[in-house]
Amino acid sequence: MIQYFDPKKLDPNKDLGTPPSLSTELVSLAIDGREIIVPEGTSVLRAAALAGINIPKLCASDNLEAFGSCRLCAVQIEGRKGFPASCTTPVAEGMQVSTQTEPVAKLRRNIMELYISDHPLDCLTCPANGDCELQDMAGAVGLREVRYGFDGENHLHAEKDESNPYFSFDPSKCIVCSRCVRACEEVQGTFALTIDGRGFDSKVSAGANDSFMDSDCVSCGACVQACPTSTLMEKSVIEQGQPEHSVVTTCAYCGVGCSFKAEMKGNEVIRMVPYKGGDANHGHSCVKGRFAFGYATHKDRVRSPMIRDSIDQPWQEVSWEQAISFAAKRLKDVQAKYGRESIGGITSSRCTNEETYLVQKLVRAAFGNNNTDTCARVCHSPTGYGLKTTLGESAGTQTFDSVMKADCIVVIGANPTDAHPVFASQLRRRLRQGAELIVIDPRKIDLLKTPHMGKGMHLPLRPGTNVTIINALAHVVVTEGLEDKNFVATRCDEKAYQAWRKFISEPRHSPEVLEEITGVAAEDVRNAARAYANAGNGAIYYGLGVTEHSQGSTMVMGIANLAMATGNIGREGVGVNPLRGQNNVQGSCDMGSFPHELPGYQHVSDVVARSRFESAWGVVLDDEPGLRIPNMFDAAIAGSFKALYVQGEDIAQSDPNTQHVESALRALDCLIVQDIFLNETAKFAHVLLPGSTFLEKNGTFTNAERRINRVRKVMPAIAGKEDWEVTVDLANALGYPMNYQHPSEIMDEIAQLTPSFNGVSYAKLEEQGSIQWPCNAEHPNGTPTMHEVDFPIGKGQFAITEYVATSEKTNRRFPLLLTTGRILSQYNVGAQTRRTANQQWHDEDVLEVHPHDAELRGIHDGDWLGISSRAGQTVLRARVSERMLPGVVYTTFHHPGSGANVITTDNSDWATNCPEYKVTAVQVEKVSQPSEWQRQFKAFDERQRKLYRKPKGAPEHVGR
Repeated sequence: MIQYFDPKKLDPNKDLGTPPSLSTELVSLAIDGREIIVPEGTSVLRAAALAGINIPKLCASDNLEAFGSCRLCAVQIEGRKGFPASCTTPVAEGMQVSTQTEPVAKLRRNIMELYISDHPLDCLTCPANGDCELQDMAGAVGLREVRYGFDGENHLHAEKDESNPYFSFDPSKCIVCSRCVRACEEVQGTFALTIDGRGFDSKVSAGANDSFMDSDCVSCGACVQACPTSTLMEKSVIEQGQPEHSVVTTCAYCGVGCSFKAEMKGNEVIRMVPYKGGDANHGHSCVKGRFAFGYATHKDRVRSPMIRDSIDQPWQEVSWEQAISFAAKRLKDVQAKYGRESIGGITSSRCTNEETYLVQKLVRAAFGNNNTDTCARVCHSPTGYGLKTTLGESAGTQTFDSVMKADCIVVIGANPTDAHPVFASQLRRRLRQGAELIVIDPRKIDLLKTPHMGKGMHLPLRPGTNVTIINALAHVVVTEGLEDKNFVATRCDEKAYQAWRKFISEPRHSPEVLEEITGVAAEDVRNAARAYANAGNGAIYYGLGVTEHSQGSTMVMGIANLAMATGNIGREGVGVNPLRGQNNVQGSCDMGSFPHELPGYQHVSDVVARSRFESAWGVVLDDEPGLRIPNMFDAAIAGSFKALYVQGEDIAQSDPNTQHVESALRALDCLIVQDIFLNETAKFAHVLLPGSTFLEKNGTFTNAERRINRVRKVMPAIAGKEDWEVTVDLANALGYPMNYQHPSEIMDEIAQLTPSFNGVSYAKLEEQGSIQWPCNAEHPNGTPTMHEVDFPIGKGQFAITEYVATSEKTNRRFPLLLTTGRILSQYNVGAQTRRTANQQWHDEDVLEVHPHDAELRGIHDGDWLGISSRAGQTVLRARVSERMLPGVVYTTFHHPGSGANVITTDNSDWATNCPEYKVTAVQVEKVSQPSEWQRQFKAFDERQRKLYRKPKGAPEHVGR
């Protein structure tokens, strides 16, 4: 019987050896007498595995290039001498392979015997017992005894490295298979590990014989996952034993949306293993998703509902029923006194689609207004506005895998290795294959250090001058005749194009004229424009360095203009790709969190769309947009906005001009916070409702590539309720009936009312694994690449992108420009990662200062620096760095006490009110004590924590 094996349809849990580049040519061969047909380029090892024939192996893995070092996979091939390694031997037409002859079996036993002779015989006490490939292979080859003693030279007493908080390295158990080294190079792209020495003296080394913590290792876990022994082992497994079952779910950190197997013992997570079947990550991970899950059971978790009449009172622990009743009464009282528009809600980009959908439904149907907003307001709202204006859809155009077909990759205002590390590893792989890289950023990012990459260039522009750079690039494309005229003629609106072309051709947009504004050499801009326009496939990836500006929306439209002008839209390897920050920031936008849009980006003034929701929800909806987050703050201070429901967002830490935000929160009569910890916002709250982590709930997340992934509950909710259940209870208490038994029912309602989700269901997600919207009758299996044939608005719309300088300017009082960003080990406001061992990498926010600016001010590493802006003052420790231009300083915002947003102003994008975090004029000077705000913050924090904890001798129902 001849069997054909389709390599596209494989079990993601089964290691089948290195996959080939898919070929249309087929090869027929016989393995152990069985005739099979596989694509040309398939290895013998993989072909055998596809046919269900298991060949022993140690150095081979399906996510690594074939290596052929262990020789355990040796086979006999008719007509060939010796015993070739099956992992490095490609199939050939008519090949006759024998995998189980006596000479082969003897060779494998001898090889295994040599491995075991230099390996500790502690299998019964080894933490990998039952999950060790070396042990499995010894059994597979029939090794029963070892003839070689342990009294000669060996590696059994090599010193263990325990420096990494998450895994240990025990070189006495290393078989030098090189899988960890290759995983670090091929999968992660960090090149932190190497094989040191030769022959018997060879060993795995982190850097120049550094400890793992002192090396370039980024703790992604690829080496741990690749290790076939217990040499590299999770400390959680060493301490708690092997897991007994697993559940596939989706990571709740960044917008990559990695799939993981939560490996469990009972209800306890032992480890998170990246799932090979995950379409966003293909079995890779970063330090956050792989290891930083301990926050889910941290002692700081809010475990019971709490209420209080004012923020100066102690918290009172109550039942869920009492808390919901208290919250509902306060909301009703506020509306009775101040009117229907006096209350609102903020949805979460960390919660599921279903939970976010319910919060905006609660606001619109139960509150009776459109005062709903989300954290996307302060990060990617310009993406929605800019892409909808030009391309007709408020989302990125590609899959992450698309980058592997890009010839020129432009990264603007993003730092993927820190903020989207798993995607960055894939991007680096493409760079090592020869793709060109153009980085447009005020700061030198690590992507520029990618080893063995093709051509690369850095355009270090001044903060606030993004629009001038994008206009200069487009000017070169148009004036040098680099446009894709056919794409423009067939896919774009002629009138809009001609108006834009006339505008962008003006000499004032040339790189030479704009050089004085941007600080970037004109020739570098021209070379970048030519590289992008002339590439077979040019792809643009951008982040918050694009959107968090006063001209964020203008810049997004400028990016879309450039992509359309060069024809880099509508196929793999190209596109406009926003790198979304939080795990479900795309989903929170899709679900109608903005005050002007219903789910699916349907405007509240659209009579047809609104009537569809009114019919389903049984209410009359407001046809006027509600308040945005900044409007809510201003109205609260003015006295007209008096109550707010905040689910899973920490606006007191994450939003700009902290003192303004705190004033708004203090002015509220009722603040309801639903979260997993007592965060900075909750310190101003009257009702504190326990939230649930991604491990405690069912639902879906939508990542930056529009991929809808299942979130599956792996353990009971610590406080007894999932987040969606809390919103349902509140709606019912307010008199608006909600009745759902499972999040799948909520998704069914979303699909009914949202055109781009019409075909989405939990059943289809289980069948396909994930779906990229739009998924409907036209695209029943989803849409990996957008705009292949046309745009949702018909023709692409070029937009005029006039540069308007920010009002935030340097002067003698504030001579430096501050810009902000993220770091690999921490996430957003740090509430999760600060409660894990990730603290060991970044336990405080620091201010990076260029050596030139440091020398002028007498600053050295570690000095305390006072940073003053027009909005406020804070104090951070100094780090002298050449990553920025002179005149530019940089910090992160992961620690609440750093006060990074005390100094950011409330300047914002002209179209969306997205704050201008990336441009703040500051002065920096050496100081010896914290700022006044930091002293007040510490005192307020201590007071609120005392009110939160149970006082000594207090009744059981008070505090925790």
